[in-house]
Amino acid sequence: MSAVPIPGGSALPEQAARVPAAPVALSTASVYPDPVATAFALGSRLGYDGVEVMVMPDPVSRESGALAALSELHELPIVSIHAPTLLLTQRIWGTDPWTKVDRSMELAQEVGASTVVVHPPFRWQKGYADSFIEGVRARESLSGIAIAIENMFPWRAGQREMLAYLPHWDPVGLDVDHVTLDLSHTATAGSDALDMVEDLGSRLHHLHLADGSGAFRDEHLVPGRGSQPCGEVLETLADNGFDGAVVVEVSTRKLDPTTRSGDLAEALAFARLHLATPH
Repeated sequence: MSAVPIPGGSALPEQAARVPAAPVALSTASVYPDPVATAFALGSRLGYDGVEVMVMPDPVSRESGALAALSELHELPIVSIHAPTLLLTQRIWGTDPWTKVDRSMELAQEVGASTVVVHPPFRWQKGYADSFIEGVRARESLSGIAIAIENMFPWRAGQREMLAYLPHWDPVGLDVDHVTLDLSHTATAGSDALDMVEDLGSRLHHLHLADGSGAFRDEHLVPGRGSQPCGEVLETLADNGFDGAVVVEVSTRKLDPTTRSGDLAEALAFARLHLATPH
């Protein structure tokens, strides 16, 4: 039986060699408030497989020509577009929520991305929420783009919880075909991430890799620095033959460039280690 050499070591039997099971992309949110171009340059230098573009105030994040040029320059495909559904981005592309989704889908088609990440509607977007499930299904059917609904969390003030999202902050029970699982949001919500992976099954289309300590605020820590079973989730996905994208979405906004680079390199190494599966 042949063996696979290990740098600085002996060898492993060939059947124990490990290969990546899913691409690991870098979210442009991981370099916020720096511009989108920073994410492409850093992602290329660190060895990421692609980029998720979050539509933000940076105009490049919504210009298909500029994004295509960055993708070509750095040889990094754009795997997904994150629609502008944050409070921070409520004025981008107007105020109509379906316009934001439609423009995000158009952008995805123009840059060759197969997935658009969307948050559930805020509860004050009543008309949007009432038509949300049907609208998502219709748009997916017409476009071939997967609209992956992201899990969120209840808003809390002291001992009180507020239902901030409709139909719900947890998409597991929603009649949708594609879901994004965010492991910082599971921490904030107090959800069991492994149970969600099992319950979602093939509907789990996209992963936002981060961590959290269980604090009320959304932390987006480097995986392995919080309480979430990040490694177990990745290993389960690899065992299940997950063919979606794993997107590193961690907060580095208060870090200097050297520390940020180190954190994003660590997150990539964590993902690659736990996604590797035996031949």
